[in-house]
Amino acid sequence: MGDGRLEIDAVSKRFGDVVALREMSFDVRAGELFGFVGSNGAGKTTTMRIALGVLAADSGEVRFDGQPVTLETRRLIGYMPEERGLYPKMKVGEQLVYLARLHGLSNGDATRSMVEWTERLGVDGRRDDDVQNLSLGNQQRVQLAAALVHNPSILVLDEPFSGLDPLAVEVMSKVLLDKASEGIPVVFSSHQLELVERLCHRVGIIRSGQMVANGTVDELRASGTTEIVVDAPGAPVGWADRLNGVTVRSHDGVRTVLALGDGVDDQAVLAAALATGPVTEFSRRRQSLTELYRNVVTQEETV
Repeated sequence: MGDGRLEIDAVSKRFGDVVALREMSFDVRAGELFGFVGSNGAGKTTTMRIALGVLAADSGEVRFDGQPVTLETRRLIGYMPEERGLYPKMKVGEQLVYLARLHGLSNGDATRSMVEWTERLGVDGRRDDDVQNLSLGNQQRVQLAAALVHNPSILVLDEPFSGLDPLAVEVMSKVLLDKASEGIPVVFSSHQLELVERLCHRVGIIRSGQMVANGTVDELRASGTTEIVVDAPGAPVGWADRLNGVTVRSHDGVRTVLALGDGVDDQAVLAAALATGPVTEFSRRRQSLTELYRNVVTQEETV
């Protein structure tokens, strides 16, 4: 019996002289939302296409439920490509029924599923419209319906939130959370890091084809640099510049934000601040996912 996990195990891929993926490894557990973030060209889409079987890996393996992914397994995947793959001159309802039947549903089941998902995603009034006549936001909703209409056991979504208005983001978010609560592994890429931080159980950060950070949001934030916020109204500009192991992140009026290197005693920083006069705030601050991402990705960024 498998464990419902999607595993990417040491997957590598080259395109000519370009190394797209280097020993890429991570897993998406049953009932988990996994956020996949990285710069354009970092390898997110290549990884997803290999998971789907659209591309072959040069080495490594993709497994679901402990078994290598086969053509049959791939029918269980709901995929939303970044370059949207709908037929522009085909009606919404017909298209969704057609896609569901391609994945093995009967005509009756496919029709019922199309009705359910167009209602749930708020495009039930557009079933008889050609896709090309929809707004971009509604095209996105139909594209998500296409990924869901065959009742997949795995969801792999490439930038599903791009171009959506806030209401559509909420609809999409709820659907993904509901799918995860049903025990489905859900992996999606996104540039909207606040959204990733809010929704995802775990996050993987990819740079130049390699996974450089992977864990829960709290784990990743805890692994980041410790920052201290100091409000010292009487402190001269540059008061912290010469403190050992301390980097001045910003200085704005009375407020200075400092990053502490490993082993730096924050009490020594407090003493230096108090030497300038009164200190009205002295607090530790964890980096947001956005700040952590910026620090991780800009190190040796080659893309």
